[in-house]
Amino acid sequence: MFWDKVAGVYDIFTNIINRKTHQTLCAVIADLIQPADEVLECACGTGMLSGVIAGKCKSLIATDLSLPMLKRAEKKCARYHNVTFQQGNILQIDFAAERFDVVVAANVIHLLEEPYKALQELDRVCKKGGRIIIPTYMNENEKGEKNAITAQIGKAGADFKRAFTLTSYQKFFADAGYQDVTYTWCDGKVPCAVAVIRK
Repeated sequence: MFWDKVAGVYDIFTNIINRKTHQTLCAVIADLIQPADEVLECACGTGMLSGVIAGKCKSLIATDLSLPMLKRAEKKCARYHNVTFQQGNILQIDFAAERFDVVVAANVIHLLEEPYKALQELDRVCKKGGRIIIPTYMNENEKGEKNAITAQIGKAGADFKRAFTLTSYQKFFADAGYQDVTYTWCDGKVPCAVAVIRK
């Protein structure tokens, strides 16, 4: 799997190439998490947001399909005792309905063949009154031009299924029937839009 192969170098993209976007994203996520929150993070990758979330919440279960990614995330978050890491598939989340106060799935929707199925699963495990937080890279501009960096990553094997602009991202949630969604823009070389659904 592509993500297994790039686990060892993924943080170069996170911490150097797209640093500005990710610094803003981390700050946005930190403001959205409360001390009493029980959080599920799907597609945690190497743990960029896991540490931010763990530092703010009551408990965090962080999952990813890639074991090498999970190992790096677990090492990065070793100082937190309120985090559990386990392998998991966002399309088949292995938890009961309405289990979590907050569900986070960052920068994964554009990679999925069935993004609406993932959205249904995220919604299912989130409590009524909870929050579903879905940051996603905006890998296309409003003129339809692909982002040069994500285009290269795609050629390397990332296999992006969708190219979002803010407009098409908003439409993605509207088409799924969500009306109460707020968006925060995180600018950078590969910008990101953070969608927050109030369930």
